[in-house]
Order: sequence, then C-alpha cells, then structure tokens
Amino acid sequence: MYVAWYEMHDIRQCVEWYDVTPDPATPDPGRRTMPAVATAPATAAAAKATSEGHAAHTKDGDIVGLPGTMPRPIKIALLGAGSGFTPRLCNDILLTPGHCGGEIALVDIDPARLQPMHTIVGRLADRFSSPGRTWTITGHTDRTTALTGADYIICCIEVSGLGCVRHDNDIPARFGVSQCIGDTVGPGGLFKGLRTIPVWLDILKDAERLCPQALVLNYTNPMSMMCLAAVRTTSLPLIGLCHSVQGTSKLLAKRADVPYAEMVWDCAGINHLAWFTRLEHQGRDLYPRLMEKARADLARDPEGKLTRDEAKNLDAWDLVRKDMMLHFGAFITESSGHLSEYLPYYRKRPDLLQRYCRAAYDGQSSFYADEWPKWRAGADANRAKMVEGTTPTEWARSHEYAAFIIEAREKDSPFVLHGNVANTWKGGGPLVANLPHDGIVEVKTVVDRSGFNPCVFGRLPPQMAAICAANMAVYDLGAEAVIRRSKEAAIHALTLDPHTASVCSPAEIRAMTLEMFDAEKDFLPGFK
Repeated sequence: MYVAWYEMHDIRQCVEWYDVTPDPATPDPGRRTMPAVATAPATAAAAKATSEGHAAHTKDGDIVGLPGTMPRPIKIALLGAGSGFTPRLCNDILLTPGHCGGEIALVDIDPARLQPMHTIVGRLADRFSSPGRTWTITGHTDRTTALTGADYIICCIEVSGLGCVRHDNDIPARFGVSQCIGDTVGPGGLFKGLRTIPVWLDILKDAERLCPQALVLNYTNPMSMMCLAAVRTTSLPLIGLCHSVQGTSKLLAKRADVPYAEMVWDCAGINHLAWFTRLEHQGRDLYPRLMEKARADLARDPEGKLTRDEAKNLDAWDLVRKDMMLHFGAFITESSGHLSEYLPYYRKRPDLLQRYCRAAYDGQSSFYADEWPKWRAGADANRAKMVEGTTPTEWARSHEYAAFIIEAREKDSPFVLHGNVANTWKGGGPLVANLPHDGIVEVKTVVDRSGFNPCVFGRLPPQMAAICAANMAVYDLGAEAVIRRSKEAAIHALTLDPHTASVCSPAEIRAMTLEMFDAEKDFLPGFK
C-alpha cells in the first residue's frame, strides 16, 4: 500500500483543465505541456478547496488522518466480508481520528468465512471504541439488514472464484491465449465479470431501495466492467478503487531518484491502463532519464535467460511497461505481467513471452490460476490464527482509499485520489475528451461533503487513447452481455479483446467462448 495518491499533489491541479499539445523540445511521443492559462474549475468542490487554501496533505498527516471531526455516527456495509482484505480495511476505519462511532455491517454468504471476521473486527472495535465513540460490528449472511440505512457500501465480493479459476485459465490456454492474472481483461476477466456482475447489480438494486443516500466504493474486479454495468443500471454515486496509480507514482519517483513529495505528475486513462502524461521534478522532465534507463534495462537480457532474482538485481524486469514507454511515450500504471494481457504485442508467441515476460507477477503464464488457491488457503489459515490470538492484529492505519474517502466526506475535508468513474459524470462533459463518453475512466477525483467530484483531464495523446479505447470496447460489450444475458455479446467482447484477437481467429474465439460458457454454466444462469 502506498501514500502516493494524495501525498504530492497540490489540490489546485484538480481545478485546471489542460489541453494536450505536442512539445517540440523532445522527440518522444505523447509528451504533455501546460497552457499558460487554466480554464474555470472543473468542479465546485475543487474550486472550494482551492479558495480555502487546502493544499496537498502531508505524508504524516495522511497516516494520522484529515483535519476536523465527524459530525455523526455512520453505518458502513461491507460486502464480501470473508475477504482477507477485511481486517485491515476495518482497522483503517476504526482508526479514523475524530470519529463518532457507528456500525460496520459485515456481509458474507458463507457463514464459515463470516464468523471469524466478525470475531476479529469485533475485537478491533472494542479496542478502538470509547464513550461517545462506540463501534458496533454486526454479521449478516443476508444483505438486507446490513444495507438498510447504510451511508457507505464497500464491495469486495468474489463469485465462484475457486470453482472457475481453472476454467478461466485452462480453456483459453488450449486455444493459445496465455494469461498471467486473467481477472480483469481477456477470457478470464470477461468470465469473472459474467459471474460477478449479476450479483453486483442485484446488490445495487437493493441499495437503491434500502440506502439511496449511500456512496458506493467498489474494490472487486473486473473493475472497469463492474463500474460500467453499475452506472448503466443505477443512479447511486459510485467509484472504483485500485492501487495502481499510487503504487506506480511512487515507483517512478524511486526510479527517477527524486523525492516523492517533490515530484509533479498527471495521470489519466482507464483502470490498469492509465498513463503518466506529465512527470517532472522542479520543472525538469523526468522522462529522458527514465527512457535512457529503460533502454539499458531492455538490453540486459534480450533472450530471457536470467532467473527472476538475477533479472530483478539487474533491473531486467518490468520490461513490458518499459518497452511501452519507449514506443508510446509515457509510463503505464499496471505492472508488466498484468499489463501484457491488455495489449496485442507481448503474449502471442513463445519468443515474445520469453523476451518480455518474467516469473510470477512479471508475466508468468497461469500464475494467478496456479497460485490464487494457495493464497486463499494461506489467508484462511492466517484468519484462524487471528481468531486464536496467535497472530497480531495491531496495525497502523494503511494508505487504502476507503477510510479516507469516508473521513473526507464526513468531515468535509477535501481529499484527492485517482478513481474509476463515468466519463460523463452526472451527465456533464467528458472527463477525458477523446475516450468513449459512455465509458469508465480513471482520473483524479476530489472527495468532500458533496461526495465524488472527478476532475476534467482533457485529451490523452492519441496513441494512448487508442490503446485505452480498444479495451473499453471489450468492457462495453462485456457489460452489455451481462445486462442482456447475451452469449453473442460476450463472444463479440472477446473477439475485440486485443490480446485474444492477436492469437485466435473469430471462429476460434467463438468456440473458446462457448466452451467456457458450457464449463461454467452452473454459475452463469440465464445466458442465451
């Protein structure tokens, strides 16, 4: 977890509407220059933050909390509470300074996973409650009571993951489609969405009736497809949360050898495909230095013969992102293994896999399918130790978004993050002008008492926008496949998927998709 997303920005950057113009000073594509005069504030909240002098929160301030006091007890419904993510997420909420307590309603359909979390979070609440600031932790296998009157909904659900992870990976592999993670894009990502989104939309339908005032925070993948289906079927204010922008910004500061708090940057695009179009330190463009280093790193192991440790020691890793930066002009937010699944370039031949993709998260084929069941078993074992009291549950507040979003809204203390939102937020003009206006984009967003206030970015360099738009077409058809329960729309989605289409013919993609539908039919009712 990283503090990066709100540590270094002056919040004033959120109110400036920048155009993208070529910079003649550098031959690298996609460079971004700032016009001399900014236009009107993109959001009222951002303008208010600027006028009142709210600047970037300091690193220490972020960990402790935002200024102010919460005026009321609140209710938070956390769905998918059996996740290993739950204890730390709840710990962050309970550690919020100036809170007035309230209720955290934990929901999981599996009692065996819910009960340990109820015990663990209940102990945390006892530790952090005080007179007038009491937290109540409730557990539910049915979401109705939990959602009733909730102020915030946090979604961490997983639908049929263990039952389908091998199908999601192995059937495409037989057709030549190599996946490293396969949970947000490609065949695995699409079918995870087909299983998950129907449940998600049912949750949101209930929420519209039971807690229409709630803010919705989604952590579940496939992020863009989940958010897109939601904004097409509900009026609830919703944001999708990911770690890639904040993590990568900190990584780039380290690679450029500059103090993180002094680095100035802009980033926009879509989830896992957002681009750092501006990267500066004290007015100096950091890209020439990063590109020079990337060329050297790519030349160290051209045949892919180094072990994982050897490659990392020599910086001959994360090669897909480095190569994309050299050819497209900016660094991308997602790490190389997962990123390679969004692109048509790196996974379509064995020699390319060996050249650009390394072990584990750096691009290993079938990595997630092989390892995730082990991680889940390990998390279950760790949860049992927490219940027994043999594993410590004393943590500092993390850099996760959720608790800070809640705190910012309740205290009306503006907070800056990068989130996944509708490109035409509340019917306004596009946030990223040259991406599909009816899609989901990842942009800088201000949170205050009024809720989510995404900031207008302008235009991405066209080559970057094209890469994003190609994947947005997949999400569009994937979301429609769920909404209409259409196998044909799902087939069309995969036929347009950049990586899948680089390997398979349309006929092969159709056969693969239908085979996956058959293998997972017990988890995909109603599709025709």
